[in-house]
Amino acid sequence: MNLNAKVTMFTIAIGICLVSMLLGVSLYAFRSFSIASSSEHIRTAAEIVRVHLTESMINGVIDKRASFLHRLMEVQGLASAKVVRSQLVVGQFGKGFAEEAATDDIEFQVLQDGKPQYRVIETADDTLIRGTIPFIASDRGSPNCLECHQVKPGSVLGAVTMLVSIGSLKTQAMATVAAMIGIIALFAALTFTLVLRTIRPIAVTAGNVERAVQRALKGDFKAQIAQGTKDEIGQIAGDMNRLLAFLDQGLNRIGDSVSRLTNRAPRADDNLLQATIDMVEGLGRAARFKQAIEEDETKAEIHQRLSRTLTDEFGLSEFSIYEVVPNKNNMTPLFVDAVADSGCRWCDPEILIRSEACRARRTGHRVDGLSHPGLCYSFRPPAEDGERSYFCLPIIQSGAVGNVLQLVARRGEEQRLAECIPFVEVYLREAAPVLETKRLMETLRESSLSDPMTGLNNRRFLEEYVDTLIANVQRHQSRVAIMMLDLDFFKMVNDTYGHDAGDAVLKELAKTLRHAVRASDLVIRFGGEEFLIVLIDTPPDKADLVAEKIRATVEQLKVHVGGNVLQKTISIGVSDFPNDSDTFWQAVKFADVALYQAKHGGRNRVVRFSPEMWSENEQY
Repeated sequence: MNLNAKVTMFTIAIGICLVSMLLGVSLYAFRSFSIASSSEHIRTAAEIVRVHLTESMINGVIDKRASFLHRLMEVQGLASAKVVRSQLVVGQFGKGFAEEAATDDIEFQVLQDGKPQYRVIETADDTLIRGTIPFIASDRGSPNCLECHQVKPGSVLGAVTMLVSIGSLKTQAMATVAAMIGIIALFAALTFTLVLRTIRPIAVTAGNVERAVQRALKGDFKAQIAQGTKDEIGQIAGDMNRLLAFLDQGLNRIGDSVSRLTNRAPRADDNLLQATIDMVEGLGRAARFKQAIEEDETKAEIHQRLSRTLTDEFGLSEFSIYEVVPNKNNMTPLFVDAVADSGCRWCDPEILIRSEACRARRTGHRVDGLSHPGLCYSFRPPAEDGERSYFCLPIIQSGAVGNVLQLVARRGEEQRLAECIPFVEVYLREAAPVLETKRLMETLRESSLSDPMTGLNNRRFLEEYVDTLIANVQRHQSRVAIMMLDLDFFKMVNDTYGHDAGDAVLKELAKTLRHAVRASDLVIRFGGEEFLIVLIDTPPDKADLVAEKIRATVEQLKVHVGGNVLQKTISIGVSDFPNDSDTFWQAVKFADVALYQAKHGGRNRVVRFSPEMWSENEQY
């Protein structure tokens, strides 16, 4: 129900209530007035009758009383008059006329208790007021009742019963009430018309505002409200129009800016307000995501947070996150369907060993398998999983593809995935520079822990790793062999053939050392032409065999440098941890002492440390 109908019904209800109340009050007032007025007339007429009867008795003409009552009937409105004798008067003067005897309960009651009684009598033709007034004996005045009646003061001598018609008063009252109702109805109609004329602009404006608000809730802020008046209501309509125009322009600007950030083109059926709210909230979540990953320590933590975001924020359950391994032309699946370190499920495994087979990795562009299902030949979902669609997004780092995110959709979920992609891209854009920073930090750290010329780990790496190494030895109650190696007469190579030749010899030696030991063993360039090898879980006899094998291999090694063939020998010192010393670095020192003995003993040999080699005063 609109405002206009409510006001109309309310005004009509008030008018009806007022007229009803006025009618009821008027009728009650006229009725009460008529009864009171007629009762007063009856009392006046009764007093006249009493005085007349008293004087008639004194003057001796009491027998003429009937004619007086007949003449009294000529009074307008008086329908009848009757005098009734009490038993006291009957006992003194007799019964009198036959009509002077009491005939009903009211007259008997009045003669008994001396109290007047009034009744309203409704007939088919008229409304009458009956009053029965007692005559009480009194000694006041002259003449008085006691001059003729032998009774005590206060005794009831008789009563007079009169009927007075109030039909004419009733007719006049109804006419008056009708006139009042007519006047009030006319005033109410005028008031109602004036109220409607006053309230109509408010109702129309309120209706227009309601429709404009409903359109705004649906994202349409282009509604305009007509200004029908120049008062406050018109001002409200104008202000509402300006507010809607401001919101429309502001939301469109926000929407355009956010659309450019998310690469999401707004649809014609979008709710502008809700779409803007969703996009701004999405950007807010992306900003919080970026803040979180900036505080993560490693790339692995960022990849894990991205996987959890795809599951929790976007409700995606089928996706793959790949990392491109630099300089190796392969890819590693980090998360597949939110599970870490899983195999390649949705693509041809060839991409793992030949990353160029991945279209997103090769081109650095988005691969839209939702619109073009056959675009990438490497997408091969398992047949038992049914039909799938895909969308692949490269994550660019330093101008190259560092990661690839593959999103997979079941049949019927393509539209939902398409709606998620612009916001997922926002997350990836936020993650890309952070991943690049973490990658550069890891690369920098790795470069600080490795020798750039030989590619071997350096002494700093050993210093950082030694605590882990010692913990493993103690936990497994195993032993490690430590070999300190040094090329014999290496300075002569640099002095004779130049530093480039020396570098070539060191590189070839590094390759030889790596090939001579297991992948679990450590080969470290300790400094200059000095190398250190840590053989994990190796007893002394086997360590000696490995050392001798290395010595023999190096002795046979030929390095071609600028038309020259260089051959060098190597001296090796061997110690055992924790047998030779329960302190790792002391065991390294013992290996160095054994190396010193190998050099002093003629070079190109392997020497195992023994306690008699160590002297606190000896300089090594």
